[in-house]
Amino acid sequence: MENNLELTILMPCYNEEKSITFCVDEAMQALADNNICGEVLIADNGSTDKSVTIAKSLGARVVHIEEKGYGNALIGGIKAAHGKYVLMGDCDGSYIFADAPRFLEKLRENYSLVMGNRFKGGIEKGAMPFSHKYLGVPVLSLLGRLRYKVKIGDFHCGLRAFDREKALSLELKCSGMEFATEIIAKFAKAKEPICEIPTKLRPDHRNGPTHLRSIPDGLRHLKFIFFGK
Repeated sequence: MENNLELTILMPCYNEEKSITFCVDEAMQALADNNICGEVLIADNGSTDKSVTIAKSLGARVVHIEEKGYGNALIGGIKAAHGKYVLMGDCDGSYIFADAPRFLEKLRENYSLVMGNRFKGGIEKGAMPFSHKYLGVPVLSLLGRLRYKVKIGDFHCGLRAFDREKALSLELKCSGMEFATEIIAKFAKAKEPICEIPTKLRPDHRNGPTHLRSIPDGLRHLKFIFFGK
């Protein structure tokens, strides 16, 4: 059965007990409503709350990734995925997993990487800090477009889908948030077909501090753009 799955919906997780029920339920519903043969996979990165227990109770599969970091969690999850394709998204409630069929449609059209674009899909009030919306993400996306010659308007959208085997062949290595730039860069350098579709960003459901560290994470993206391979 696991070898016949078309889509893995992959969520990196670190202490997301406040939002994980909403995200897993939405992802499961998207698979069921659209007759997609798939799974929901949680790449747990050392949660100490009830995230893992909740995810398993809702029917998600959980893999434990010991190496800390956003990139490490996703790389471990990609390796463990059973689907031909992977749709990745944060499990904080900000991304709409009901959009899974739209991403899958583009993958079926032989695009290797399908990016979401929050600026085209809509950013709800309170969903993105002013500095990220009008400075950080636009500037880093512009630099990324110039560096990698790709028409991607939102380099940091966390909702994106790709061919699993092709992603594994790229030998992704970035351990932190700069993984978001690395995966675009390596698909582009491999001359794989890439497209983007609009997707909406909602305020997250955790009501607590974000995992993002704006300045250090931004600098890591810059370092990869200018010096990464």
